[in-house]
Amino acid sequence: MGTHAAPRRRRPALFAAAAVTLLAGLLGLPRADGAPRSADACRTAGTTLPRGDCGPFWQVLAEDFNGDRVPLGAFSDCDHRADTSAAYCRGLRGEYRDNWWAYPTGWRDTANERQRGRSVAGVYHPEDTVSVGPAANGDGRMRVRMWRPADGGPVHAAAVVPRPVMQMKYGKYSARIKVTKPAAGYKSAWLHYGGGCEMDHPEGEWTASLSAFHHPCGGGRQGSFHGADDWTRWHTVSTEWTPGQVRFFVDGRQVGRDTRDVPDRPLSWVLQNESALEGPVAAPGSSAQLEITWVAAYAYGWR
Repeated sequence: MGTHAAPRRRRPALFAAAAVTLLAGLLGLPRADGAPRSADACRTAGTTLPRGDCGPFWQVLAEDFNGDRVPLGAFSDCDHRADTSAAYCRGLRGEYRDNWWAYPTGWRDTANERQRGRSVAGVYHPEDTVSVGPAANGDGRMRVRMWRPADGGPVHAAAVVPRPVMQMKYGKYSARIKVTKPAAGYKSAWLHYGGGCEMDHPEGEWTASLSAFHHPCGGGRQGSFHGADDWTRWHTVSTEWTPGQVRFFVDGRQVGRDTRDVPDRPLSWVLQNESALEGPVAAPGSSAQLEITWVAAYAYGWR
């Protein structure tokens, strides 16, 4: 079950200790027991949902999906105040309506927009792609199962959006994910974008490698960073976006950093999953599935 923490004032007495902890993480200093520290400010390299504030970040969302069931069909009627912090899906109830939104049915995915000559693109259909429930071992998970109809037509894609961090400036964004059923023609590009700025992590075709990208706000060469070889293993992915800097992490390891024209405006975190932009297209009747075992998000700064 997730939590949506209200913003609160931090205790000044914690500042010095937190600053030391953050500095040690940034420098990759060893712990007293000799083990290397994760470079991630919240040490989000493990399998369990991190809870609580860390460094300059204060937690506003902690969701492990445990004990929750959101059947297919619930992520429906999402075209209400779309793409604003007040957006909601009428089909959701309780905490899920409070904490989650999805691109409405009928919105087209990136393969349509770029006109890359792709013979197959996608259309967002959260009502028949997104659900929440336990795995065989009881672990609660959000599932994104994209698919293409057997008679052809567009891929049914899904982009889900944590509402507590919609239109937020700076922050930290983490999740633990695994592609449990890969197939050609499907990908993710979890991103912040707007005003000519874009930060993507993780991104890649589900049958290829996992990467991060930074597209500077002023244009120019993108920053490209390899994160992991395989989507079909569990990975903890994190983006830390602070004034003048964005850093990308996979399993606690910093895989990329950029300081060129980093966004300084509020942006939303979009967990975008869609038809592939490169390589083979999705075959008729095919499907692929991504599972998320937890999501954590943080605001930036001392309050």
